Amino acid sequence: MTPWDLPSARVRELIRQGAEIALHPKPEWLAELDAATLSGHEQVSADPVLSAGARRTNRSNLLFWAASNVRAPGEPVPANDTDAPLVIARDLVRRGLDESTLDAYRVGQGVALRVWTQIACSLTDDIEELRELLDVSLRSISAFVDGTVAAIAARMRLERAELTRGTHAERREVVALLLEGAPITWQRAQERLGYALQPTHTAAVVWTDDPEPDVYQLDRAADALASAADQAPPLSILAGSATRWVWIHGRPDADHLQAALDRLPAVRIALGLTGPGIDGFRRSHLDALTTQQMLARLSSAQRLASYDDVELVALVTQDPEHADRFVLRTLGDLVTAPAEITEAVRVFLAEQCNASRAATRLFTHRNTLLRRLARADELLPRPLAAHPLNVAAALEILRWRGRD
Repeated sequence: MTPWDLPSARVRELIRQGAEIALHPKPEWLAELDAATLSGHEQVSADPVLSAGARRTNRSNLLFWAASNVRAPGEPVPANDTDAPLVIARDLVRRGLDESTLDAYRVGQGVALRVWTQIACSLTDDIEELRELLDVSLRSISAFVDGTVAAIAARMRLERAELTRGTHAERREVVALLLEGAPITWQRAQERLGYALQPTHTAAVVWTDDPEPDVYQLDRAADALASAADQAPPLSILAGSATRWVWIHGRPDADHLQAALDRLPAVRIALGLTGPGIDGFRRSHLDALTTQQMLARLSSAQRLASYDDVELVALVTQDPEHADRFVLRTLGDLVTAPAEITEAVRVFLAEQCNASRAATRLFTHRNTLLRRLARADELLPRPLAAHPLNVAAALEILRWRGRD
């Protein structure tokens, strides 16, 4: 049989049945496919926008192949040229990544082949039917992945050519040199960026989880950052279709920024620390990236976060599994307590165990606070006074991780 000789009518019907099953994938299949795809490239897995794009592409590829085989079972499946793989191509290039990142889809292909084999084996007990079914469908999957990866790679080459032309490409190149510590003078960099490098800087990562990003909202958020600091227009770099890297002079007012963000419901912002000169420019950006990655790692719903608020949590959650064990071991039943109980303990510890100050901050009566602290002591594996620092750290993780 040549690769695209149609199989028998019976096997075509089995392929159609299997494809209908694949159109409604089990969550564990998708989780395994995502884990395999993301495991091979740390830069992709650590970046919330890129990892979300990779997951969307996995689903798009799976459903594209399955839908094609429901319509025309056993026939060649063209490359997936829908939005999801083309968007990930653009974002990979804008992060400075090359076609080697697409090897991750080869790893995912192995998972897809194994899952499809399981589906196929559930459709027939006839050895000859199963042999013919697997022969044509496994070659179909391989050819489809080859074609789709080639299409993404071609789009990446076009995107890279586009980015090497014009003002944006020049600014992106200068920023890359500054972040890498390359020997470029601040005067030359400042001239090419149109942004002063000697004052203090606060960097931000502005992004959206929306699969169809609203560019207007991202640009408005960048402007809001500068407005919240009462400064000149920001330096805004297009890091992807759903991400902006932004620098402003000074520090944005938190209330002003939160008010602006409330009008931009699809946008999220991670802020770095404020620092002077080129070192501050670089360091603040790395802090903002760390903050963004922490939010993604903890699946946090927070839309505005600053490195100075999350530094401890970012450090202790580098290994999410160990962090989860630490929280459960430290807090015990307090993990599932009502929010007013956990917040009472968190604020009490933040106020250095001063009940009066904590009650004032919580807008509650001191006796109410003491009752909540007593209830917390009943739920904790050990009394609060025995390990307040551990409890404080665990509650901060819980706060940023949110509740299931």
